[in-house]
Amino acid sequence: MGINLSNLKPAEGAKSYDRFRKGRGHGSGNGKTAGKGQKGQKARSGGAPRPGFEGGQMPLYRRLPKRGFTNINSKQIVVVNVSALERFDDGATVTVETLVESGLVKNPRDGVKILGKGELTKKLNVQANAFSESAKKKIEELGGKAEVI
Repeated sequence: MGINLSNLKPAEGAKSYDRFRKGRGHGSGNGKTAGKGQKGQKARSGGAPRPGFEGGQMPLYRRLPKRGFTNINSKQIVVVNVSALERFDDGATVTVETLVESGLVKNPRDGVKILGKGELTKKLNVQANAFSESAKKKIEELGGKAEVI
């Protein structure tokens, strides 16, 4: 389909349109009641009830039972697998700070735990808040150290 006079239009962003302004005279096609119709709750200022209001009927959020609770003593532990530690140099010391710097951990929250998924081929001295048994084993088999801080 080629260009002809019927499908010419200005380049994207070349023409700007003014924001539509409601209630600016009857000549605008949206004067007087400004799209709100005649009277009623929705035509008033501050009109329309709050979200979730069902006209006085017991609203859904109050009809449903409450479930569960939040344990205030729970800890948010961030996990890192040993396969991810492969990016560090042989003989390097891996701490929570170095994990954050390398981008493996964004926010250490309440602690970092090293898990044993994947393979490790380098000798590393790893310092973290916790280790799984398999992760500890894999790190120490290569002559590295798994140090709990």
